[in-house]
Amino acid sequence: MGLNLFTKKSEKNKNPENTFFSKLKTGLSKTRQVLTTDINELFVSNKAIDEDLFEELEELLITSDLGIDITLDMMERIKKKAKKLSNAEELKQILREELIALFPKDGDTTKEEPTTKPHIIMVVGVNGTGKTTTLGKLAMKYSLQGKKVLIAAADTFRAAAIEQVEIWANRSNASIVKHKEGADPAAVAYDAVEASLARDVDIVLIDTAGRLHTQKNLMEELKKIKRSINKKMPGAPHEVLMVLDATTGQNAISQANLFNEAVCLTQIALTKLDGTAKGGIVAAIANTMKLPIKYIGVGEQIGDLQDFDSNLFINALFD
Repeated sequence: MGLNLFTKKSEKNKNPENTFFSKLKTGLSKTRQVLTTDINELFVSNKAIDEDLFEELEELLITSDLGIDITLDMMERIKKKAKKLSNAEELKQILREELIALFPKDGDTTKEEPTTKPHIIMVVGVNGTGKTTTLGKLAMKYSLQGKKVLIAAADTFRAAAIEQVEIWANRSNASIVKHKEGADPAAVAYDAVEASLARDVDIVLIDTAGRLHTQKNLMEELKKIKRSINKKMPGAPHEVLMVLDATTGQNAISQANLFNEAVCLTQIALTKLDGTAKGGIVAAIANTMKLPIKYIGVGEQIGDLQDFDSNLFINALFD
């Protein structure tokens, strides 16, 4: 299988970057098994660059959840470039470059440090996407960096949501602001911002409700939370991070569009990538939404929530 092509380089040196890359490749094993096997079969060196090859490649990209429109646009560009190529291996490199080009080029945002204090991140998404777990892992990530973290339990409607956030707060040494179940979420968010200003907190993570995204009252509630945060601290929230489940494919884009209309998303976290063979959805979301994918989830462990890097991601699928 094509997967064997990139398991030989592993033991060179065990610096953190190599470990990070190998964890990413492991987490993407389902996508890699499908994409790499098919691509390496597709691009054998003696294969002619002809219409049959293009049709196979087009089908592969569509079935990887890249989406029909993006695939057709990409194939048009690939066909033009292919006229100057001599073999299928060169075409494979063109495909890699085209996939990387789908991601917004805003520089490397993964290493940026928050400049505001407190830095307020409102976390949104449909129930079941891993929203609260992602928030908890972020709390842990920031705490390990030595930052003072506060979590707002503003999902006051879902049974046990407050308890779930509380468990993460305890795990990550974060403080928590909570009200009773059924309380006004906007009031919880307001109190959290107020507390963070008083306690010299670095990062505020605001958990929100995630009932079905088609329900208008959910969107109105999210707008109200955002207004409440801004009232207490003008300019906040500084980020609105949406958590999407990669296994839902193109439906994730529909969800992101609805949430974006309501609360103007600034970042995306894509979870459960280890559970899908359709890794094209990552590029599809980035290209359609024109928003940075900030984090990807490739497993259950704390360290499996990784800062996203488009070059590393594509290389993990090909190399």
